[in-house]
Amino acid sequence: MQNVKSVIFDFDGTLFDSMQVWFHFESELLRSYGKEPKPGLAEVLRALSSIEEAEYLIKEYGVERTAEEIVHDRNSKILENYSYTIPLKDGAIEVMEALKERNIPMCIATATERMLIAPAVKRLGLDKYIDRVFTCEEVGKSKSFPDIFIEAANFMGTKPEETLVVEDALYAIITAKKAGFIVAGLYDFSSYDEKDKIISLSDYYHESLHDMHKLIESRE
Repeated sequence: MQNVKSVIFDFDGTLFDSMQVWFHFESELLRSYGKEPKPGLAEVLRALSSIEEAEYLIKEYGVERTAEEIVHDRNSKILENYSYTIPLKDGAIEVMEALKERNIPMCIATATERMLIAPAVKRLGLDKYIDRVFTCEEVGKSKSFPDIFIEAANFMGTKPEETLVVEDALYAIITAKKAGFIVAGLYDFSSYDEKDKIISLSDYYHESLHDMHKLIESRE
């Protein structure tokens, strides 16, 4: 960790304990359109941006809504959860506090839209630690492409090889590694089936943010 000069955190499933909500929500959204979800829907949608997700539902399930209407429906239904109920993952504040004490800048890079993440960031006091939030929607590409990580690193003034990306999703870890970033894989139930691959690809792997905090404190 001595070579790390900045940190990029994923949000959902990494800092924010929201994957359980998403795991059920996307199927419920599809059922609200009168369509029955196929097994593995959540896994398929996880690697997609919101517009890509909507386009997938239209193509694969014949949902008779525009992509923009589906995104609006999706966000309207889940906004309350982000604004009022979903908690941080255990250890999140301790990790960010430790990084702040060491003057290491932090950003969030997320596939979640700003309208959802902004209320959560404010409610949970993350703006005390996070210098900027980058969203796939605003960057224009999903995390299957490295653009969001590169933009965040450039903003903090660090090279990929000096920048730690903390992620729970295999596809995003693959992207970050290919782009030359240092990667810390983090356990989340939603990526349990991919745990072995995540461990093999990551420079560090943590079962919890408490474990990451211990590593930071031990590397003086």
